[in-house]
Amino acid sequence: MADLKYKTVVPDMEFWKRMIPCQAACPVYTDAGKYVQLIAQGEFEKSYLVARSPNPLASVCGRVCAAPCEDSCRRGKIDAPVSIRALKRFICEKYGVESRLPDTQDPLFSGESDAGNQVAWHLPVLSQREGGVGSKQKAAVIGAGPAGVACAHDLALLGYDVTLFEASDALGGMLTHGIPEFRLPRSVTDKEIEKIFGLGVKVKLNAPLSADFGLEDLRRLGFEAIFLSVGTQRGRELNIEGANLDGVVKAVDFLLNVNHGFRLELGERVVVIGGGFVAFDAARMALRAALQPDFDPQAAGVMPAALDAARAAVRAGVADVRICSLESFDEMPALRTEQGREEFAEARREGVHFHPQRGPARILGKDGRVAAVELVGVRRTYDPDGRFNPVYTPEIKELLEADSVILAVGQQADLSFLKPADCVKVTPRGTIAIDAGTLATTAPGVYAGGDVAFGPRNLIDAVANGKRAAISIDQYLRAKSGGPTVELTVEKIPTRLYSMAEDYEKLARQAPPSVPLDRRTGISEVEAGYSEPEAKDQAERCLYCHIQTIYDAEKCVLCNRCVDVCPEHCLKLVPVEALDLDPQLVKDTTAFAGVSGDGPFSAMIKDDEKCIRCGLCAKRCPTDAMTMEVFHYVER
Repeated sequence: MADLKYKTVVPDMEFWKRMIPCQAACPVYTDAGKYVQLIAQGEFEKSYLVARSPNPLASVCGRVCAAPCEDSCRRGKIDAPVSIRALKRFICEKYGVESRLPDTQDPLFSGESDAGNQVAWHLPVLSQREGGVGSKQKAAVIGAGPAGVACAHDLALLGYDVTLFEASDALGGMLTHGIPEFRLPRSVTDKEIEKIFGLGVKVKLNAPLSADFGLEDLRRLGFEAIFLSVGTQRGRELNIEGANLDGVVKAVDFLLNVNHGFRLELGERVVVIGGGFVAFDAARMALRAALQPDFDPQAAGVMPAALDAARAAVRAGVADVRICSLESFDEMPALRTEQGREEFAEARREGVHFHPQRGPARILGKDGRVAAVELVGVRRTYDPDGRFNPVYTPEIKELLEADSVILAVGQQADLSFLKPADCVKVTPRGTIAIDAGTLATTAPGVYAGGDVAFGPRNLIDAVANGKRAAISIDQYLRAKSGGPTVELTVEKIPTRLYSMAEDYEKLARQAPPSVPLDRRTGISEVEAGYSEPEAKDQAERCLYCHIQTIYDAEKCVLCNRCVDVCPEHCLKLVPVEALDLDPQLVKDTTAFAGVSGDGPFSAMIKDDEKCIRCGLCAKRCPTDAMTMEVFHYVER
């Protein structure tokens, strides 16, 4: 047996960037750790500017982001991740578009810098690009969902003449048409989008692309670049017996109807088929249908958007709602994230019942309407290679009586507007083929992003696609390319001044307060925001990943005090021979450290997942060989 060695890496620039896992995991590279730290310090306005800088939909994301930052948060490796999304909501309610100070973000448009790490599409960096300022080249954005409005936002700031074409009568895409108001109030979406389109973007509503008005027509109108973000607002069919019975409705259509005020008769028993967020939303909205209160029409002047949806919510008397999914609880898409697990818990509290590892065999009817759903067992959903390939257990059968069935089994795009002459390739999955790096399609000057390019995905992924497309369009129209440059600054913190909040390592994650179950009616928002003391407590759980423990081999006297004092046992002094490293890299590293001779040599290794940034190693070191240093970078 070969000798076991320590799997190690020698830090480089990308390593230090990855050492802030919340930012590395965020598709738009929000420096979440920095805005959380600023909340802990009481610097709320500075915190908001950090959150808003890369994200034109910061207030929306504070409520409904899937929060991949939390799934990567290093605190989660120790106990539970920091409540990053809810803390974003806290600062947005103080300074975002929904606050009494909605113009707090404006200085970012003119280049004022925020305190966080930045990449090319953060506002302070974006405002310094040459862009199309003065040229007013025309760009068209097709679809006003998250990807579209993010692209339009950045192109407008770069100086382009931007027109957004939206097929429906409202902006926001699925933010407006698909997400229930109990999760995302319409007023927040409207104010966020109003701020974006205040930048000079032209809007054409009820203007879908079609066989009669397509890409060639846009080119004839002078648009030199086009971004397709038409979304996937058509629910997929379920090819089983009974799928065409009255009472079977697609989840996307159901949520759209609820948000647009059309009444649906669901009956008392509803079965939802699917295991993602759309299924959760449909199930929870169906329950609310029975609890919808009456409203005074005279109140319409106070909150028209909310009342429009409230009056139109379904009053169907639903008493029993069940979700059936092919996946087990461990495999269920919505349970793979921290936010999904919290949504799952809320759905259960509200009375939604779950039937995992069950697939629909057929939908039974009576007099042409749904009467029951027959389910079969599912032994396996994915094959050993992780591909979707369910294996059923027909001998396991279950019958659920139902008055309605809501299908949340996937969505697809309507690409009927594309013609062969457009030269835009479509994949076998029904999405638009793109270059993953630039989002360019197979047609020059045409880009695509969001669900239409990748299939249904998270809100923040769509925002990132829009911003990536804006950069690519800018480079295309200026005929300029090239990778980013990174400016890295490092600041040593005097050991005597370094400290963390008292008992920060003992603070537990607390979910934001929520509305009591008996008050969860209609569009009433379930989650409330943190109070200021609650937010500061939760922010103090952050482990300050921007701060690194730096080891200076020249000053080390091999006393091992740092190793002994570490409460998480994440430091270790080992012989160089015990490292799983390329011999040449070891040689280069020792030479760089100023070490000469044939050895033997020792190396200090560290398990960064365990480090809680307590600073005890630096405080214990008698020679200042171990220091605490802050890393900050700007990518241009």
